[in-house]
Amino acid sequence: MDHGINTVPFVSVENMMRLVIELGMETALYELTEYIDEDFRRWPSFDKTPRVASHSTDGVIELMPTSDGIDYGFKYVNGHPKNMKDGLQTVTAFGLLADVNTGYPVLLTEMTILTALRTAATSALATKFLARKDSRTLALIGAGAQSEFQALALKTVCGIDRLRVFDIDPAASRKCIANLSQSGMEMKICSSGHEALEGADVVTTCTADKQYATILTDNMVGNGLHINAIGGDCPGKTELHKDILLRSEIFVEYPEQTRIEGEIQQLDAEHPVKELWEVITGRTTGRENDRQITLFDGVGFAVEDFSALRWLRDKLKTSSRYDLLDIIADPDDPRDLFGMIQREKLRMKNLD
Repeated sequence: MDHGINTVPFVSVENMMRLVIELGMETALYELTEYIDEDFRRWPSFDKTPRVASHSTDGVIELMPTSDGIDYGFKYVNGHPKNMKDGLQTVTAFGLLADVNTGYPVLLTEMTILTALRTAATSALATKFLARKDSRTLALIGAGAQSEFQALALKTVCGIDRLRVFDIDPAASRKCIANLSQSGMEMKICSSGHEALEGADVVTTCTADKQYATILTDNMVGNGLHINAIGGDCPGKTELHKDILLRSEIFVEYPEQTRIEGEIQQLDAEHPVKELWEVITGRTTGRENDRQITLFDGVGFAVEDFSALRWLRDKLKTSSRYDLLDIIADPDDPRDLFGMIQREKLRMKNLD
């Protein structure tokens, strides 16, 4: 990636798709998981704060910033479940990576696709450390925009090779199965959540409705199950019955954010949870036995987006899948921004 200091690489949706296609979806998911793992292992080096959220009756708009003291990254992301009725995405995003020393941006990118990839990679990382080692069957509850990414990430990173899908919209389940037809997984569309969980080792819940919901009831969850609960991502939105939480060992990204937005908003603030980075680094225990229920209450955190931005910047070193944007003003004299405009005015006049 060779460009001047005053132009910024920009990865459009088209270029992101082509980059992932050229690399291979499963390779991209595997590499992203590795980058997130690396950054979770240096978790204390990051600035951390709950995301800055602006809530409305129809959804939420959020900013997710973090820095490791060398680079600064943020993501703009929305969540508007009603959009689907109008043919729009429920979640869209873009992000930026900047040099802390100068404050200059070094990368601007779409992050709707990239967020789907990093969310699936984070689920795979949690599953790798928390699920039973012999886990092979995944139940997907919710077959929306996240579903195929989730299934492929768990296949690639964790060896999952059987998939059971349930969505209240049968068309969504058919879409998911069709999209994964070349994945090599054994797949089945189920008529209920109960059926999907029969024989499952891992379940991922990823529904879109912004409400308190009970996607999983207590009687559906047997001993030894690992749960990735990734649909609860804002206040007032959950997917699991509270009794499941009380039976599970709970793992989170950043407790201060998850207690606001995750499944554990249903619990007392003092209810104990473990942080995923501490499991990855060996500071605390993960799964203790094969009968234990483990729950990853994943709401998405800025460090994961930082990892994704870092991965993308590295990919662009050997890829031309970007455009250059002129978004940094560069007067000959840094103190003379006004004069730069005057000189441009003169050039425009001469061209006329």
